[in-house]
Amino acid sequence: MHERRADDEPSDGAFPMVLSGVRVADFSRVLAGPYATMMLADFGADVVKIESPAGDDTRHWRPPVDASGQATYFGSVNRNKRSVALDLTDPAGLAEARRLAASADVVIENFRPGVMDRFGLAYDEVRAANPGVVYCSITGFGTGEGAALAGYDLLVQAVGGLMSITGAADGEPAKAGVALVDVLTGQNAVAGILLALRERDRTGLGQRVEVNLLQGLLSALTNQAASTLATGSPPRRLGNAHPSIAPYAVFHAADRELVIAVGNDKQFRALAAVLGDPGLAGDERFAGNVDRVAHRSELTAAIEERLAAASAAHWVDALSAAGVPAGLVNDVAEAIAFGEALGLEPVAEIDAGALTSRTVANPIGLSASPAAYRTPPPALGEHAGADWHQTPAKGPHR
Repeated sequence: MHERRADDEPSDGAFPMVLSGVRVADFSRVLAGPYATMMLADFGADVVKIESPAGDDTRHWRPPVDASGQATYFGSVNRNKRSVALDLTDPAGLAEARRLAASADVVIENFRPGVMDRFGLAYDEVRAANPGVVYCSITGFGTGEGAALAGYDLLVQAVGGLMSITGAADGEPAKAGVALVDVLTGQNAVAGILLALRERDRTGLGQRVEVNLLQGLLSALTNQAASTLATGSPPRRLGNAHPSIAPYAVFHAADRELVIAVGNDKQFRALAAVLGDPGLAGDERFAGNVDRVAHRSELTAAIEERLAAASAAHWVDALSAAGVPAGLVNDVAEAIAFGEALGLEPVAEIDAGALTSRTVANPIGLSASPAAYRTPPPALGEHAGADWHQTPAKGPHR
């Protein structure tokens, strides 16, 4: 097996990256799994993406496409990886897939329960050949009664309760504007994998990591789920309002919308002063947060009457200066520019030879071993016959 020298491993220019030597056999596709493996790859893990001859479905989700003609959906979650195309119904392809799984530190898959079993790639079979493997399975609804259910993000947003609390109070249920449940589940997968690798450092043994979309969403409902369990009454849609705080919503100024997020009485007094009507804070309907929540509609009308006198940008500047949380309702381009203006460096560049591609940066900042953006998303089967190219992770499992 070819292995690169330690000084050839992905690094920040001085030291190996934090996950250098961690080998990931990635059988996942679409979003949750690929998002997870991209997070690992950004910190140096060697990720080999094992695709069918037809490729990950998202390769075909176009438009839009980037400058190279690749679907931007696929590109958003597949940088820093290599691609091999294997037909698991072909003995040679299956043998190669099994070899990669048997020599990996991490195997990740998001097929319906039972699919990996049919190919001899289930956890028990991989573990028999590779006791140190951390085997992550991502499902929609677990491996029990929900095993046969298709794990699509929209479906989980519906049955998982998110749509019931999203949208206008007098409108229909609404989904989030991005496949949020998939992303949350991908983050849970990263956390589970890293926890299992940490335990392997202690014992030398791997284990199975299981995450599913429904539990990931239910956990992310946090205060809304907690209130339901405590009171027995599920929350309802409030549009952009908050069930427990006011004013904490979208408001209309003279030209566009802004958000005002008042979290306490001090901030509300400051808001009233900036609006030029300090008497609002003395109105018994708005004296405390409980009062403001009870008289939300009257409060909204009073605030918007005053906001109509100036632009949203004017109010954001004035409120922010007074310590009142406020911001414009940006589109995605404006949001990226806002992050750049704050010095957060939300965009990274990948040198791809003739083309330099821009990508959204990894959100995790490590001071000593930061993420790196080494290679663009691979073409299908670009790395046919690929072998692990990093020194194996050190530990008793090797």
